[in-house]
Amino acid sequence: MGILRDIDETQAPLMEHLVELRGRLLRSVLVLAVAFGVCFYFADDILAFLARPLAEAFPEGKGRLVYTRLYEVFFVELKVALFAAFCVSFPVIANQLWAFVAPGLYAREKKAFLPFLIATPVLFTAGASLAYFVVMPTAFRFFLGFQGEAAGLPIEALPSAGDYLSLVMQFILAFGISFLLPVLLLLLERAGIVSRASLAKIRRYVIVGVVAVAAVVTPPDPGSQLILAGPLYLLFEGSLLLMLILERRERGKESSEPETTTSA
Repeated sequence: MGILRDIDETQAPLMEHLVELRGRLLRSVLVLAVAFGVCFYFADDILAFLARPLAEAFPEGKGRLVYTRLYEVFFVELKVALFAAFCVSFPVIANQLWAFVAPGLYAREKKAFLPFLIATPVLFTAGASLAYFVVMPTAFRFFLGFQGEAAGLPIEALPSAGDYLSLVMQFILAFGISFLLPVLLLLLERAGIVSRASLAKIRRYVIVGVVAVAAVVTPPDPGSQLILAGPLYLLFEGSLLLMLILERRERGKESSEPETTTSA
């Protein structure tokens, strides 16, 4: 009977956690659905915003987006709305995730984890902004520079709406996710998987890795690759500096604790 009672007691908290998880998932899906409906209503405006770097890269009055399938633009607007809805609803989804995980953490763990949760959307937005305002105009001007003439035949860029949206999302996601490098490194360092000293020793390999990542996740033009590789390496060095500051702060706390105990 005692064993059965223990099993029932362990199953009860598990069921409570599952019910809470279901509720928070439903809230997240509901917020995403509402945001999707609003963003789909403004899909034309959002698409116009995303198309502005390409329009400015074209000579005035000559740029255009085409579509070769009747349903292509409809699905483009669906993707635009879903992409924008996830960006808009991410703070609510992250808050629901934090509310589910936080009760199981100690106060010190909450204090250590919360800055990473706050830094994630900030760094992603910084990377996406760099892609939109700097990288995309530079890359599009580079690509459009290949227009011209061959054997008397005009070579003209006629990008389709679907291909252009895929390229824009590739830029934004690549730069946004890449800018989360400090969050990843600091979490690994907090978990004891890596240390600042070990990361500093492999700096030359990190440089090669950063260049390789920039070459893979960006379109094949050297400008956008360099624009991503440079900030990525700076973020890596910034992560090492932040680790050093945190290490010194922790050493200062540890050295002051015995003094406080002795004086007491």
